[in-house]
Amino acid sequence: MSDNKHQPEVEQDVEQEPLTVDINEASSVEGELLQPDAMYVADLELQLAAANERAQSEKDQALRALAEMENLRRRAAQDVEKAQKFALEKFAGDLLPVIDSLERALEHTDKENEALNAINEGVELTLKSLLSTIEKYGVLQIDPQGTPFDPNKHEAMSMIESADVPPNSVVAVMMKGYELNGRVLRPAMVMVAKGPAIDTKA
Repeated sequence: MSDNKHQPEVEQDVEQEPLTVDINEASSVEGELLQPDAMYVADLELQLAAANERAQSEKDQALRALAEMENLRRRAAQDVEKAQKFALEKFAGDLLPVIDSLERALEHTDKENEALNAINEGVELTLKSLLSTIEKYGVLQIDPQGTPFDPNKHEAMSMIESADVPPNSVVAVMMKGYELNGRVLRPAMVMVAKGPAIDTKA
C-alpha cells in the first residue's frame, strides 16, 4: 500500500478564455433599451401641448380677471370722486335763487339814500359771505361780461349789433351763471354782439 501523502500535487494549468463582448452587439442592445417607443413619445408630446395650451388659457383668464378688477377699481374710484365733487349739486342749485335775490336787491337799492346805506352794506356783506362760502366747496360764479360767447357756459338771450366790441362777444349779462367743480349748474344768461348789418344797396 503506497503512501500518497508525500507525492507532489500536479497543478494543471487550465487556460481560461478571455471574456469578449461584441461592441456592435452591445451598442445594438443599448440602443434598443434607450430608444423609446414612437407612439409613447407622440402621446407625451400631445399631452405636453395640451398642458401648455391649458396653462396659456389659464394665464389669459387670470390676466383678464386682473384687468377687469383694475377697471372696476378705477370706475369705483371715479364714482367716489364724482360723488364727493357733486354731492352738493342740488343744494348749491337751490342756493342760486337766494344769491340772485341779494344781487337784485343791491342793483335796485337807492345808493344815494343815506338811510339805506346800512342795509346796503349788510346785504353786500351777506352776498360776499355767501359767495365765499360756496366757493370753498367748488361753486364758482360765471360772469362773462366782455368775453367771447361760450355755448358751453353761456345762454344767448338776444343778439345786438355793436361796432364797439368784436362779434360774438358778451355785451351784457342778464343773469350770472354758476359751475360746480367744472360742471355747469346754470349757464349765464347773456346778450351777444353781432357785427353791424352790411348795406347791400351800396
